[in-house]
Amino acid sequence: MKLSELLKNVNPQAIVGDAGIDVTGVKIDSRQVSSGSLFVAVRGTQVDGHQFISKAVEQGAKVVMCESLPDSLADGVTYVQVTSTEDAVGPVATQFYGDPTSKLKLVGVTGTNGKTTIATLLYNMFRKFGHKCGLLSTVCNYIEEEAIPATHTTPDPIELNELLGRMADAGCEYVFMECSSHAIAQKRIGGLKFAGGLFTNLTRDHLDYHKTVENYRDAKKAFFDGLGKDAFAITNADDKNGMFMVQNTKADVKTYSIRQMADFRARIVECHFEGMYLEIDGREVGVQFIGKFNVSNLLCVYGAAVMLGKQPEEILVAMSTLKSVNGRLDPIRSPEGYTAVVDYAHTPDALENVLNAIHEVLDGKGKVITVCGAGGNRDKGKRPLMAQEAVKQSDRVIITSDNPRFEEPQDIINDMLAGLNQKQLKKVISIADRREAIRTACMMAEKGDVILIAGKGHEDYQEIKGVKHHFDDHEVVRECFGAA
Repeated sequence: MKLSELLKNVNPQAIVGDAGIDVTGVKIDSRQVSSGSLFVAVRGTQVDGHQFISKAVEQGAKVVMCESLPDSLADGVTYVQVTSTEDAVGPVATQFYGDPTSKLKLVGVTGTNGKTTIATLLYNMFRKFGHKCGLLSTVCNYIEEEAIPATHTTPDPIELNELLGRMADAGCEYVFMECSSHAIAQKRIGGLKFAGGLFTNLTRDHLDYHKTVENYRDAKKAFFDGLGKDAFAITNADDKNGMFMVQNTKADVKTYSIRQMADFRARIVECHFEGMYLEIDGREVGVQFIGKFNVSNLLCVYGAAVMLGKQPEEILVAMSTLKSVNGRLDPIRSPEGYTAVVDYAHTPDALENVLNAIHEVLDGKGKVITVCGAGGNRDKGKRPLMAQEAVKQSDRVIITSDNPRFEEPQDIINDMLAGLNQKQLKKVISIADRREAIRTACMMAEKGDVILIAGKGHEDYQEIKGVKHHFDDHEVVRECFGAA
């Protein structure tokens, strides 16, 4: 593709060289550059791409996009100077891959919790309707049935547009996508056209990156600010930030709620570990989910499907057949009559929601034993809050290792324990070895009890000192049940 075409939606400050040159690929990693590539020097959070311009040229880059021109310009290389390479890379990648979102309906989901569940349920539902669909999520990316491992909640702009281009080429009509706060702040979704945006909720998370809750909130809001007037925005009226998210959007705004008047409403009629009976907009439906937070998730899914043109009756029929996403409130029954629940909850709010859901079903008829930890090299401020939430709604708590990354597991555990007073500490023990912590919880449990194993959910690894070791909470639980 000609460079001049790639720059269609970019306003360069200067072009030094031939704007008619052919470009064979767009890269932000100099190690991936090959002959004919356009290398975009992005100032990242860890390294500045401008340091690798000469390396990219050595690798064969014929075009360099940068914010400041190098002191020495290579012969035969065109240099494009822009105000912000972070802003420019999305539109350039979109153009290179044929503007894929103009050929499909892309719906983005953002918020602290529920993104994976909502995006995945919409993907599964619309496939049940007979549509070809794509999914971009934390757990896995899908082009119809083809699974593509996910390395980030939202890929970088080039990988993202390549995936969307493949989805468009495969005939996908709809794509459902998680939009993380990092991705929005880093302009990874720049240049994409969204048919709709969904907001789940907002609680403390990722402050290691955003520094303040306000910055984190504003990153989410920027997604809705960028929606066009032909798009829809569905927001959670039960969240205190719900209406703030959409106050400046041009999109058609709809609300959902389980507590107040809204465009889409629901209430729980009956609840068991196997599922719930709900009333949604005056119609009853049985679903294979538990917990009020899942009622909100399902209501968001329902609203999105309505806005995408589906009839309420067909949506509810499809909804009744949907199953929980892997690692989200997965119940595993023991031969002794107690239940282990594996869940991804890794924020104070998510932990509170999951424990609430368990208590709604237990109704005071069994004890709750919670096994949880916190990730290393992430927001340290949420560690004591996680411990407090676990203790508040559990009879016993075992604080253990999650993904320690480059921190010492015991240091993370100590940070969590620091949030507890002497009375709270009486119900807590700490076991750094996660396998041993789960085994101990199983030994403590009696018939009718529930063990919540929180923090990892779908993950099948533990990340220690930069190495991912195989570890699956589901497998460990089943091993414990077999040994009992």
